[in-house]
Amino acid sequence: MKKVIVGLSGGVDSSVAAMLLKEQGYEVIGIFLRNWSYPNEKCYWIEDSIDAMQVCKQLNISFHIMDMSIEYKKLVVDSLFKEFSCGRTPNPDVLCNRDIKFNIFLKQALSLNADFIATGHYAIVKKNHTIYKLLEGVDKRKDQSYFLCQLNQKQLSKSIFPIGIYNKKQVRKKAEEAGLITSKKKDSQGLCFVGKIRLSDFLQTKLKCKLGYIIEISIDDPIFQSPILPYKNKEEGFISIFTNRRKYKFGKIIGQHYGAHFFTKGQRKGLRIGGNSEGLFVLDTDIESNIVYVGLGVKHPGLYKYSLFIKEEDIHWIREDLAFLQGKEIHVKCRIRYRQDLQHAKLQRVKKGLYIVFEKPQKAITKGQFAAWYIKKELIGSGLISC
Repeated sequence: MKKVIVGLSGGVDSSVAAMLLKEQGYEVIGIFLRNWSYPNEKCYWIEDSIDAMQVCKQLNISFHIMDMSIEYKKLVVDSLFKEFSCGRTPNPDVLCNRDIKFNIFLKQALSLNADFIATGHYAIVKKNHTIYKLLEGVDKRKDQSYFLCQLNQKQLSKSIFPIGIYNKKQVRKKAEEAGLITSKKKDSQGLCFVGKIRLSDFLQTKLKCKLGYIIEISIDDPIFQSPILPYKNKEEGFISIFTNRRKYKFGKIIGQHYGAHFFTKGQRKGLRIGGNSEGLFVLDTDIESNIVYVGLGVKHPGLYKYSLFIKEEDIHWIREDLAFLQGKEIHVKCRIRYRQDLQHAKLQRVKKGLYIVFEKPQKAITKGQFAAWYIKKELIGSGLISC
């Protein structure tokens, strides 16, 4: 009998994953991963761990708690502060999967003689000869393959995602029919370790406030009249239209902020400036000069780019057999954030990295986020967006 250790979150998805694996004849062990949580916030992990324990009792499988709080703080939380301080916007879910669940947790599971680990992700792993393919989940609205975009072949070979072939409604129904106590539990939202505190307030616990200007860029500014946007440098990647701001006399000061590192491209809330016919959006930030550039309206050209760049060291191939050399290009579908519809694009390799050039302009391409590329339904690679 194959042994599988299931990472239980205390939610319905991982609960059903454990139930399905037991029905399939696996020896199932449930483990609740205790991640780091903000000290001054309510300890939601305790409630979740109790729910996970109750599910294990219902399924008649063993239950354990694995404390990952130290590792999680070091690899995810500290990384979050570092990235924001540099003007980048990280994705903690991708980092958690890459560095915690499918790295440290996987190694721990294998040391306990487990054959596999399993989670409640809406994704599918299929083996084709010696290759493991990561496919989108059947439920397009819940597909979580994007969050798994940094996994490798070894990790996929030891991972099972039992609910990837179902939609959310079917998962809920299975839980209800089995009488699982998590069947009606709401899905968690936002950053699990922050709780109900606002992200900007959480960041201020480590990052210092620094008064700076908010500069509005007109939709008619000459900088947007160039036929080539964004500006392109063959080897260094795409340069922000605001990088060479000293060459332009554009924009007007419309307010102040408490730190450019608290803002991210595309952000609307938190600017505290009203009285406009349309919403103000963050177009870019300049951490060095502590400036936040904004534009009026969701159609402002400063929000959109056709391309992005990924440095060579930040390119990751799930399917290393599909990696290609400098000077070549392939057509793919790509997303730059969770739940975004896949976009037609092409990958272009150059000496120092990889360009992704989209068929249509993309809103708020953000440094520090991950771009993931697919062929049909298979996620084949990803990379950290540099600019």
